[in-house]
Amino acid sequence: MLEINDIDVYYGASQALKKVSTRADKGKITAVLGRNGVGKTTLMQCVAGHVLPVDGSISWQGKPIINDPAHLRARHGIAYVPQGRQIFPLLTVQENLETGYACVSRKHRVIDPEIFDLFPVLHDMRHRRGGDLSGGQQQQLAIARALITRPELLILDEPTEGIQPSIIKDIQQVIAMLRDRGDMAILLVEQYFEFACELADNFTVLDRGEVVLEGEKDKVNLEQVRAHIMV
Repeated sequence: MLEINDIDVYYGASQALKKVSTRADKGKITAVLGRNGVGKTTLMQCVAGHVLPVDGSISWQGKPIINDPAHLRARHGIAYVPQGRQIFPLLTVQENLETGYACVSRKHRVIDPEIFDLFPVLHDMRHRRGGDLSGGQQQQLAIARALITRPELLILDEPTEGIQPSIIKDIQQVIAMLRDRGDMAILLVEQYFEFACELADNFTVLDRGEVVLEGEKDKVNLEQVRAHIMV
């Protein structure tokens, strides 16, 4: 569903990504791994439309999107959960979720009951301000807000960052459930190897802005994968 081919990205004179290629397929999780500063978030921002490559191609459902702005990509079924969550701290949980209405048709501007089935704590706290939630609860809110848009591609950038272990397990179960439904492709950026390894179907490993290792989980050397993300 998603094809990224040979993209180059620069920040001024510094090249952040060098001929990077990867893909994400429906019913699969592609884990993008690597140490800090190797270009993982830049790659996700390229897919979401927040950063524009200077070369290469990005195709979504067979159509080129490399020049499409972020709001069009969201309307085409691409949802981005950024690193750091970026929820609205002064809005309630309910209002944060409703911000996802912006990129769906009027008839779909409702909160699917499944959202609260996946994240029951959000139902209990729907009238509380987002800034009053714990880090783990805010992460659940950020994922739920993305799901409001009914995505076919879900981009998750470091969903375990700063999260307590009990909620990490809950988030892992939700991601696996979304994958197993078979109607969504998932791009997952992670540094927590065990989390990524349990979920991933495919790996793309970056180092200094380049792909150094890629392949299906059962065909790659997992120790090599681990070595590339250990500090």
